Amino acid sequence: MPVLAERLLRVGSRTVVDDGLHNAFTDLVTWQGKLWLAYRAAPNHFGSKNSRIVLLRSEDAHTWQKAAQFTGQGEDIRDPKLAVIAGHLVLFALRNHSLDPKPYQTVFSCSDDGQVWEAFSPAAPGGWLLGKPKSAADGNWYAPGHNINQSAVRLFRMSENFYWQMHAIITQRQGADETAIEFQQDGGLLAVTRMEAGGGLFGSLQAGTMLLCAKPPYQSWETGNTCHLTRLDGPCLFTDEGQILAVGRYQPRVSGLFGKSGSVLARKRTALFRISQSSLDWLADLPSAGDTSYAGAAEWDGKVFISYYTSPPEKDTLWIAGMLAPASIRITTLEGEL
Repeated sequence: MPVLAERLLRVGSRTVVDDGLHNAFTDLVTWQGKLWLAYRAAPNHFGSKNSRIVLLRSEDAHTWQKAAQFTGQGEDIRDPKLAVIAGHLVLFALRNHSLDPKPYQTVFSCSDDGQVWEAFSPAAPGGWLLGKPKSAADGNWYAPGHNINQSAVRLFRMSENFYWQMHAIITQRQGADETAIEFQQDGGLLAVTRMEAGGGLFGSLQAGTMLLCAKPPYQSWETGNTCHLTRLDGPCLFTDEGQILAVGRYQPRVSGLFGKSGSVLARKRTALFRISQSSLDWLADLPSAGDTSYAGAAEWDGKVFISYYTSPPEKDTLWIAGMLAPASIRITTLEGEL
């Protein structure tokens, strides 16, 4: 695993789930003095009626217990996100009914103890797929949402009963997809957007990661650079010691037919980046390969913990091969200063 020693980054990792299933799409929060980890368990990366969302909890980040499990009730369910809102643990997930994952609805459930949960209800208008919610200094909650049928990204604000209403247009640029947000120290809001530009076998030189920002009340968004270092799939943003960091799927650029971003025949990593409204700077790869990424991040016991999934790192398989094979859930702890 490459580490940038001069940036004082030390990365450690441990496996949490490795049971022969394709375990993927994680998120992580702290609540009631514990770490809570959500992920999807399924036969493979693609849509499956046999998929389920699993919720684990831990008091020491080493030993994990199952707290709850959610099914799609005859449909594929995927991409869980967790948030602690008004004292409740809230889980968001995406419903999907096709083999090629094209979710059509965001649903949510909430709990007072992490074990007994309400039935899923719609969280946003149909077609809008919510990302990780974040809270502003004034107590309002916001979440990015993209629509795969419109190539558009919006900012949503929570209204009553955990339902989210459209607040602003983040971008309508062609190819805009999964988006993550993080509040800056001055109250501004930073967003990173996965920019599709084809993909499939060969990928595209135009694929990348768009950086955007807005000031309160977050209704007017400025587009910064579109970084072509990588197409940051499944982006996760968090703040550590005053710096905004990103974790996502990284495709190291190599020469050759399948070296462009988005190629399913390329090799992938989950990587850590330093981010601003104008740049995306690679810091380190986490132990990962094949089908990987979709991280969550939470601060607990004085450390930053990151959850993610990966095919066996030692095999370094192609992305498409990893989609069809077992994958494990891992936890990484960041220590030191960036």
